[in-house]
Amino acid sequence: MKTKKLTTITGLACSVALGAATLAGAQEYPDRPIEMIVTFGPGGGADLMGRTASQLLEPRLGVPLPVSNVAGASGNAGLTQLRTNPADGYSMATLISLTVASWASGLGDNAPEDFDVVAVVQSSPSFLFVPANGPHQTAEALFEEARANPGTLTVATSGYGTQDDVTLKLLGEAEILMENVPFQAPAERYASPIGGHTSAIYEEPGDVAQFVRAGQLVPVVVFDTERHPEFPDVPTSAELGVEISGLDNFRTLSVKAGTDPEMVARLEEAIVDMVASPEWQEFCSQTYSCIEPVTGDEAQQMIVDFRETIAARLGS
Repeated sequence: MKTKKLTTITGLACSVALGAATLAGAQEYPDRPIEMIVTFGPGGGADLMGRTASQLLEPRLGVPLPVSNVAGASGNAGLTQLRTNPADGYSMATLISLTVASWASGLGDNAPEDFDVVAVVQSSPSFLFVPANGPHQTAEALFEEARANPGTLTVATSGYGTQDDVTLKLLGEAEILMENVPFQAPAERYASPIGGHTSAIYEEPGDVAQFVRAGQLVPVVVFDTERHPEFPDVPTSAELGVEISGLDNFRTLSVKAGTDPEMVARLEEAIVDMVASPEWQEFCSQTYSCIEPVTGDEAQQMIVDFRETIAARLGS
């Protein structure tokens, strides 16, 4: 009887010790560097966001967050790397709407359920920008030319199957036919209209802010239902008779699906604190992308809904 009682007490003590060790392990996370996989090349908006987040999260998590640029396939190459890494909380990636749109177009084999979205940290509607020295300085002039001479105008985009591509297809349905010219490297895309290689560029304002401020690019239309507060003179596509909205460019920080919820919660806490910081607020203000962070089920649902929105627009 005494032996049985001792065994029960010993078992209880082991359970308590195991529970304490598990709790201690959770409290110690992270205890080594967390890789930040940026799913696009250097110089673009995703790269700038990932690097800024890496710098600001380091003091909040107490470990380095080295950045790895894994570009290709509209962001799917980097996400495939994240998906093949262990779900141990030590890999995080930029997962953005452009990549989600590519899934609806059949690019890659990634899906919303492969990832846990920790937080949506940026969002902005997209615009068409034209070179300041170009012949078409308004959307009306640009669209008139596209209708009169289908396919002669070219638009620099981030790729096929993205919301860039979807928007051009929707414009084409309104007989505004412009040729999609995809660029893998962000810097080459930004330089293309300025150098006269393309007629316009489809982009969010934050990614080309330096060229807008320098007077090299001019915004002519925003694809939204309301005018952008920072560009009040730029008409919406709806005002021009083309209903295109709901294709905003949002960016998230995500981990592999199946990551320990306590680890996800620790990352979420750090990211929410980062977004509230003066440093992040200055950054997002400069890139016209400030939002209240979206987390949890709502964040996860955003990528599901966006994929369905693009699929519906494509009729797939």
